[in-house]
Amino acid sequence: MKTKIEIVKGDITKIEVEAIVNAANTSLLGGGGVDGAIHRAAGPQLLSECRTLNGCDTGQAKITKGYKLPAGHVIHTVGPVWRGGTGREEQLLVSCYRNCFKLVGEHALKSIAFPSVSTGVYRFPIEKASFIALNESKAFLNDNSHVIDKIIFVLFSESDLQVYLSSYNKVFSETAK
Repeated sequence: MKTKIEIVKGDITKIEVEAIVNAANTSLLGGGGVDGAIHRAAGPQLLSECRTLNGCDTGQAKITKGYKLPAGHVIHTVGPVWRGGTGREEQLLVSCYRNCFKLVGEHALKSIAFPSVSTGVYRFPIEKASFIALNESKAFLNDNSHVIDKIIFVLFSESDLQVYLSSYNKVFSETAK
């Protein structure tokens, strides 16, 4: 089966995939936005398991069970806070995606759903973030298309959806070059 990338507007906590990605904070103990929504939907067992992980550094990723979510796993990644681009933010966001995909391979996951990591309260410009997300997905697929069947980007708003669709066209139109 050819790997497929989907970009949809919706609620990541309702997506039926093997793993969803949580745009977490370094404590992994819940927060606002996507992080809080995932913790609420998964139930208190997620928080209990996260307490055993000793947090997570920016750019890294850790995996837990999904508990009450339709997804069997949650991959928690800590994106960078945008500080104008002078604090290695782009490299750290690249690292988030690479570490998530590393866990996909290690756990033989066939489907994953990502939110727009770092673009909420962390203020990473969505145009840059979406390009990084899709470019890293393309790079992973180039070497690992046999590993995964589906990558879904789940966006909360129509405007975010449109930015991701535009970035998709830019990233994948360059495939022939």
